[in-house]
Amino acid sequence: MILIRHETASDIGARERLLDTCFGESRYAKTSQRLREGRLPADGLSFTAEDADGHLVGTVRLWHVATGCGRPALLLGPLAVDPSIQGCGLGSGLIQAALGRAEALGHGAVLLVGDAPYYARFGFSGEKTASLYMPGPFERERFLGLELKTGALSGARGVLRGTGAFEPIPVHAGEIVAADARRQAA
Repeated sequence: MILIRHETASDIGARERLLDTCFGESRYAKTSQRLREGRLPADGLSFTAEDADGHLVGTVRLWHVATGCGRPALLLGPLAVDPSIQGCGLGSGLIQAALGRAEALGHGAVLLVGDAPYYARFGFSGEKTASLYMPGPFERERFLGLELKTGALSGARGVLRGTGAFEPIPVHAGEIVAADARRQAA
């Protein structure tokens, strides 16, 4: 039995290991990562899946972004499922949980870069992203959108930018930044 639930702080290490297993180091080079870097995921929109033994076997998160013309949206990703249970519907369950919660919270649109045939079953298409661009290299046919509210992406255009809350800098890192700033000022 698999339980899909909201992510907790104790999931972070297992989530990162799962993402490394599924995507390797190349995940840090993706343009979508530029939109997530240094930011927190959207409140209440990070989900994990754990098996009967309590092992984390799936993850998905949504992030605040805005179009070049200022239209708000969410960016889905990364979605990852433990390779040993891929093809069992867990990815679909995670997406449905995330989209359902995003809609319940009043969000209007979700964007992603992913496999068009897979995401089409949830209503994603390239039609809504035709005038949108990622802030770096991307494959046009994999850039997809879904309106949770009719018209949420109508007329949306321009380059996406991350708009979510910034991740707090750890105290130690903050001290390093402050010391560096003092050195540069001197």
